[in-house]
Amino acid sequence: MQLHCLRCRQRSPFDPLRFRCDCGGPLALRGAPAFDPGRVTPGDVTLWRYRHALPLPESAAPVTLGEGGTPLVELTWDGLPLRLKCEFLNPTGSFKDRGTAVLMTALAAAGVGAVVEDSSGNAGASLAAYAARAGIRATVYVPAHASPVKQAQIAAYGASVAAVPGPRIEAARAVLAAAEVGAAYASHVYHPLIHHGMKTIAFELWDVCTPDAVVVPAGHGTLLLGLAEGFEALRAAGCIAQVPRLFGVQAASCAPLVAAWARGAGTVEPVEEGATVAEGVRIAVPLRGPEVLAAVRESGGALVAVADEATLAAQRKLAHQGLYVEPTSAVALAALDHLRDRLGGTTVVVLTGSGFKSAALHGA
Repeated sequence: MQLHCLRCRQRSPFDPLRFRCDCGGPLALRGAPAFDPGRVTPGDVTLWRYRHALPLPESAAPVTLGEGGTPLVELTWDGLPLRLKCEFLNPTGSFKDRGTAVLMTALAAAGVGAVVEDSSGNAGASLAAYAARAGIRATVYVPAHASPVKQAQIAAYGASVAAVPGPRIEAARAVLAAAEVGAAYASHVYHPLIHHGMKTIAFELWDVCTPDAVVVPAGHGTLLLGLAEGFEALRAAGCIAQVPRLFGVQAASCAPLVAAWARGAGTVEPVEEGATVAEGVRIAVPLRGPEVLAAVRESGGALVAVADEATLAAQRKLAHQGLYVEPTSAVALAALDHLRDRLGGTTVVVLTGSGFKSAALHGA
């Protein structure tokens, strides 16, 4: 396996401690094990049933809390039949657990004793939990404005919480400064192993159905990229004929990917980090923006943005049907009216985070 820089094109041997290129560019992992339907572990309901397709040492003991195997719930949304992938039912309440489990397994196998991360909440909580499971010390840099509920969850696992004033990007700068002086950066954005955890969602969907379209929230776009990688692995294995159409949804007040999409651009320009109830997609400078744009175009999908009012209405509407998600998850549902004419066939919406992480509906 090799690491390829997406900026300068430099190649280097795979090293789980290497989270970005010397030039500062993001890395992609090439030469990962292929998906083989005959090697899926029977009887295992977690993501580890696909262990053969994960780029991990054979001797590495999984750092696991039982992640994966989330339900696929059927629901009709204003006459549109949907299947909802309930990723908010992962151990720490979000889809981030898939990437974290794979990354922490690799870092634990490499003998890492302490890690740092930056997060508005879900990734930090996930890292804190899996670090605790592995016996690894964790420090999480969070924007000071991040949900107090999420900050409390991070601290509850025993991680140190470093609250950073200012916009989300300041927490990213703070953790990079820590990484520059030797901390192991377990980044849910930079580290290429994260996508390999996320791709197991595509494998699980294939186990049950073959979606024609998948709709997801998009901040940095790691979930969308993981799905693209997983579906491409399935296509290469002959399990599906083509990658489903991928649709990414952002908050209107902070939508750099959508702005680039509207321009027909291949790169993303920074935008002002406007306030939004969907804090998980409040990303002004998506690190892997060109990758996200290319993946969406290649799939025949699209990128759209929704207003907070529509997001909160979708969150309430879904809760009244028994599914309680945070606003970041609800952006995907709020976008369905914009996408209705482009969906068709089997449509899956990924519900990324639990409503228990948000105070938006408390008392409603």
